[in-house]
Amino acid sequence: MQLSPHLEINLSKIKDNSRRIVDKCAKQGIEVLGVTKGFSALPQIVRAMVQGGISQLADARLENIISLRKKQFHQSMTLLRIPRLSAVDMVVTYVDYSINSEYSVIQALAEKASEKGINHNIILMIDVGDLREGVLPADAVEFAQKIVRLSGVTMCGIGTNMGCYGGVLPTIHNLNLLLETKKEIEKKVGIELKIVSGGGTSSLKLVDNGIMPRGINQLRIGEGILLGTDTTHGFEIPWLHQDAFLLRSEIIEMKIKPSIPIGVTGQDSSGNKPVFIDNGLRKRAIVALGKQDVNIEGLIPFDKNIHILGGSSDHLIVDVTDMGDSIRVGDQVTFRLNYEGLLSSGSSNYIKKVFIK
Repeated sequence: MQLSPHLEINLSKIKDNSRRIVDKCAKQGIEVLGVTKGFSALPQIVRAMVQGGISQLADARLENIISLRKKQFHQSMTLLRIPRLSAVDMVVTYVDYSINSEYSVIQALAEKASEKGINHNIILMIDVGDLREGVLPADAVEFAQKIVRLSGVTMCGIGTNMGCYGGVLPTIHNLNLLLETKKEIEKKVGIELKIVSGGGTSSLKLVDNGIMPRGINQLRIGEGILLGTDTTHGFEIPWLHQDAFLLRSEIIEMKIKPSIPIGVTGQDSSGNKPVFIDNGLRKRAIVALGKQDVNIEGLIPFDKNIHILGGSSDHLIVDVTDMGDSIRVGDQVTFRLNYEGLLSSGSSNYIKKVFIK
């Protein structure tokens, strides 16, 4: 019997998702960086991605990249979060490429790389509308001119991020803006930019529809490989597996109770004022999962007859009325995950990881 709760990870499905994405992108001249942050770079999952054809890896956490290096992963590694000034030594030591948009950081990377007698590769991030990291297109040429004067770093490409902060979707228009920025930099700065990184899983829709602008030659894919979903567009990618990760935990109580709490109410344990709908008496189960284990808003019941009502730090409350008598205390309840659910459960020390080949 498996410990509860546990995250069941199907390595074959991750490998298959990786292969399908790599093959589809390769037909349009696009390389895929396999993003490992969603599962804290667990080596078993990284190996499955590599076996599926992922030849380059990327992570936002320097700690994950260092861990993979120590586990003898020799693939090219890209750091997806702007390097910290305090960490430039480790960045140039362990990372092949880093995304950047702050000159003082790039300058520090150049100085540290020069000290070590090595070269570090820079991807300059361009903000085409999502308003997270990146220089504005109008400032890109001047910024690039400053970078190329530095010894110890090479500006080898540009990239952009979409969907993560402002919800801006990748389009032909904003990706063409990225390509126009590339041409301007190459023309006025006199360098060749080999990499144009056009976003993440949200950009797969353009690939799938055959309308990705020619010249975008890299995508950074995590969610698509792991979950087969595209949160920004709000849909499941039909040619990928959506159940490579299943979170299972045990029912520890089952009672018929009213739908609305009894008594004077204030804020819940998270400081929120909950709102309830009176649906009369309902059969409610408590599952051994809580906010300390996982972001409960990232859980999707595998059985559509189970409905999540809410939870606290240690308990998840679900409505199982529609399950009838087919469920009881001690049974396991299974959940699929969205990306937030995967991020939290993948890094949780309270959730055992179980691998299926």
